[in-house]
Amino acid sequence: MTASASSFIGIDWGTTHRRASLLGASGEQLAQRHDAKGALASAGRFGAALDELLAAWPALAADTPVVMAGMVGSALGWQEVPYLDAAEPLRELPAHTVPVQGAPAGRHWRLVPGLRWRGERGQVDVMRGEETQLLGALQLLGPKADDGCYVLPGTHSKWVQLQGGRIRSLRTCMSGELFALLRQQGTLSAAMQAAPADAEPDPQAFANGVADAADGVLSHTLFGARARVVTGTMPAAAAAAYVSGLLIGAEWHDQARLGALAGGPVRVIGEPALAVLHERAAAQLGHATETLSAKAVQLAAWQAFQAHIG
Repeated sequence: MTASASSFIGIDWGTTHRRASLLGASGEQLAQRHDAKGALASAGRFGAALDELLAAWPALAADTPVVMAGMVGSALGWQEVPYLDAAEPLRELPAHTVPVQGAPAGRHWRLVPGLRWRGERGQVDVMRGEETQLLGALQLLGPKADDGCYVLPGTHSKWVQLQGGRIRSLRTCMSGELFALLRQQGTLSAAMQAAPADAEPDPQAFANGVADAADGVLSHTLFGARARVVTGTMPAAAAAAYVSGLLIGAEWHDQARLGALAGGPVRVIGEPALAVLHERAAAQLGHATETLSAKAVQLAAWQAFQAHIG
């Protein structure tokens, strides 16, 4: 790896994980690093944590620009950066980065603001980190990506409607977090732990969950997982897949109810294991999807920030 003075580093610094990309002068990816030194692990020592990361690339020039997105810019991060209004064009995001206060002289370290959306009835929703992936999708796909529905599955799934390259609506679902909590403790935990956490979800149980998610209140359909197991209708080993289907299915049924799924494929941006579950749910319910690589869109986003700085 050869790093020059015109290199660039982009860091997706989340709550538990940190992913850094080193780009060359022409935007090519030279190297990547992924570790568990997220915002929680780096609390109180963000500067030192960044120095440790940079030290892994000894050929790096001291003045290499570093742009950081995600929870590093939140109240529990290095420095709280105010949310940017979601009506701002996504392609203008690189112009709104904020310098890190107290950075050593000659260091060009900047933070990306998250986005805040406000609805007509006073609803509020936010994102930190996913906005860079949306920017990357626009960079990759061009003007055709400026309008339409996107889902970014994860601990907190983000459902986004874009119009003219701006966020028209944002809806966050805590599906990933809720799945983890249900599996760890409570009424469903014993059944959900009957299958290993890394096991391939039972396809039929998942499909049943997606279908049953249309039946009504999620708290009711979730209890149905227990009822199925204790009555012998469903083996305990299928419970986790069924609950996953309920949670992901609830997201898709919700978007259908809102009329958000008409007018083209839903673009899915996420890691393969989660993206494929959303693809299955969409296909079962008769909706088309277009899946974009999370790595590809993140790289395209960093290239956009690099071009703005350069």
